[in-house]
Amino acid sequence: MNSIQTEKKKIRLLFVCLGNICRSPAAEGIMKRIVDKNELQDIIEVDSACTSGWHEGDLPDERMRVQGDARGYDFSSKARKFRKTDFDQFDYIIVMDDDNYNNVKSLASSSEQVKKIRMMTEFLVQNAHHKYIPDPYYGDSSGFELVLDLLEDANEGLLQAIKKKYSL
Repeated sequence: MNSIQTEKKKIRLLFVCLGNICRSPAAEGIMKRIVDKNELQDIIEVDSACTSGWHEGDLPDERMRVQGDARGYDFSSKARKFRKTDFDQFDYIIVMDDDNYNNVKSLASSSEQVKKIRMMTEFLVQNAHHKYIPDPYYGDSSGFELVLDLLEDANEGLLQAIKKKYSL
């Protein structure tokens, strides 16, 4: 483990979307697998939340779980609503689209908190032309496939950014 990290708390990531049943739990599950694959579980912690409370306590959408299972992911976290205290608990608050960004930003009480909010697409490497991660909820399976492709790409880019920033 990096000597800086032995003296510091974990790097905590929170992925946020509208309902916490499609995009953000998928981002969470993908990043958890990437963290495990890189043996960084003691350094990086991952969670997800929503800006609405519509699905609080629910598992991710069944279609997302099926698509995730097909790629070997575990999408089993329960939906929870974003809380103002999350600004104090997390180092990165990563949102999927402009609406999510504006909703989370409206809860921030300082410029330091606003600086923690990042768009998931900032970390895209292969698909950098995408400006947001689309919500697949009202579409067919191709929308879920696209979201998983984008989240895999962005999570790899995010891990590289974290490794560089923290010299991991």
